[in-house]
Amino acid sequence: MAIVTPTGSVVASTGPRLAYRDVGEGEPLLLIMGVAGSLGLWSPLEPSLVESRRIISFDNRGLGGSERGRGEISVASMADDAAAVLDALGIERAHVFGWSLGSAACQELALRHPERVGSLVLNGTWARRDGFQTAVLTGLRSTWSTGDITAALTASGILFSPQLLNAPEFQAIFKPFIPLFPQTLEQVRVVGEQWQAAFAHDTLSRLPEIKAPTIVLSGEQDLLTSRRQCEEVANAIAGAEIACFDGPGSSHALHFERTEEVTQVVSEFLDRNPLR
Repeated sequence: MAIVTPTGSVVASTGPRLAYRDVGEGEPLLLIMGVAGSLGLWSPLEPSLVESRRIISFDNRGLGGSERGRGEISVASMADDAAAVLDALGIERAHVFGWSLGSAACQELALRHPERVGSLVLNGTWARRDGFQTAVLTGLRSTWSTGDITAALTASGILFSPQLLNAPEFQAIFKPFIPLFPQTLEQVRVVGEQWQAAFAHDTLSRLPEIKAPTIVLSGEQDLLTSRRQCEEVANAIAGAEIACFDGPGSSHALHFERTEEVTQVVSEFLDRNPLR
């Protein structure tokens, strides 16, 4: 698999210079990455999605090729950064697809800038953390706080299914993606800020305000954002759909492990909900 890389950078109206990738033609689809990752983690999905759409992704501030800038990192600031990327590229309205913390940013984008969002795809999402998720997030955050990147990446294995983690070829599969995670102490500190943003995320009472067509992707084996939490989001947004993935590979990292099925579900949803 070829790892995708930025095609340019822009000085966002929110302050920092953000690295982005802009490929393909058709209706724009903005991808928002989760904690610790840079845009290359969209590599499994892009080849299929770009066949019929313009795909835009970017490195969240402080990671990959993007500057940290000033101010706090919160789900709201991530949403504003996403809107700023659209502004810089001259895109008035787009479909938006977020993974994990990126899905939380998608929710805020739809709430703060509803005119920019044509539809929402929320992969591994939640609206308010519960006790179990608090325990998981605390454990993950603590590994990054030590500055031990090896330990942090090992703990991040919870994102994947037992089938993939136990596969003899897992290390070989994962190795090309290691450079897409933080490489400096400054970037590690940014990840700590992202985990704090995840802790603070709470949109449950505001989700009914979202009017954009929405689909939630939920994996049976997802230990970070449970089926219960995904259903809570889908139930709170009028008309929202939920696509449930069960069995082997139905982890938090659905777009890695069930790429073909995720691509099909997302493409069909976007076809049913063209930009207006």
